[in-house]
Amino acid sequence: MIGRLIKLGSAVAWNGFRGVPDYVGDYFKLKSQLNGHSDFPIRGFFPALTDRYAESGHLLKHYFLQDLHVAQRIFRNQPVKHVDIGSRIDGFVANVAAFRPIEILDIRPLNRPIPNVTFRQADLTALPPDLKNYTDSISSLHAIEHFGLGRYGDPIDVEGHLKALDNIYTILKPGGTFYFSTPIGPQGIIYNAHRVFDVSYLLRLFTPRYRIESFSYIDDNDQFFANADWQSEAVRNNFGCTYGCGIFEMTKLDA
Repeated sequence: MIGRLIKLGSAVAWNGFRGVPDYVGDYFKLKSQLNGHSDFPIRGFFPALTDRYAESGHLLKHYFLQDLHVAQRIFRNQPVKHVDIGSRIDGFVANVAAFRPIEILDIRPLNRPIPNVTFRQADLTALPPDLKNYTDSISSLHAIEHFGLGRYGDPIDVEGHLKALDNIYTILKPGGTFYFSTPIGPQGIIYNAHRVFDVSYLLRLFTPRYRIESFSYIDDNDQFFANADWQSEAVRNNFGCTYGCGIFEMTKLDA
C-alpha cells in the first residue's frame, strides 16, 4: 500500500514537471491571441500541469465502481426505505439521491442541506434505541474499516468494526438487504487509515446472520468482477488481492 502511494506520488510529480514547458508555451500563445480582444482578460493563474496526461475523467480508486454497482442494485430492488452508514456523499449517496430519497447516518456533522437526503449524526458503535428494525435496506460502503481507529474523531476501539456491524444488523429488518463493501487482502490495520479484511474472516462474520446473494470485487488493478464465486478456493488468497475491494449484497435471516 505504501509502495503504491509512493509510486503514484512520483508519477504525479513527473507529470507536473513535464507539463511546465507546455504550460509556459500555451500561455504565450493565448496571450498573443488575446491581443486586441478584451472580453476575457487573464485575471489570475492556476497551474493545472497534469490534466493533459490523465485519462478522460478521474475514477477514484474503488469508489466509482462500487458506488455505481450498488446504486444500480438499489434502483432495481426498489426498497421501501434506504439508509446509508458512512459512505461517500459526493459519490454513492449522490448516485442514490438522484432517483430516490436516502437517509444517512455519520459520526461527522453535515451542515448543508442536500436534496433527497436526510441526515442524522450518530455513532454507530453506540446505537440509538429508536433505530431497531428501522429499515428494509441499508448500505455501508468503504466505511466499516475506519471504525475505532480515530481517523474521523471516533474513539479508539479495537472492536469498533464489530460493534458497527452488530448495530447495522439490528437496524435492518429481517428479510432486508445489506449492501457492504470494504478493503480485502491480507488482514491487518494500516494505522490510522483503515483495516484490510480477509474474505474468509468476513464470511465467518456474515454467514450466520445473512444469506449472501452476491459477492463482487475490484482487484488490485482496479478491474471489476461481478458475481464472483465466494465459495471457491480463490477466497483463500482473497481473489489475488492485496488491497482490493469486496462488495457484498446480503439478506438478513430471520432471528
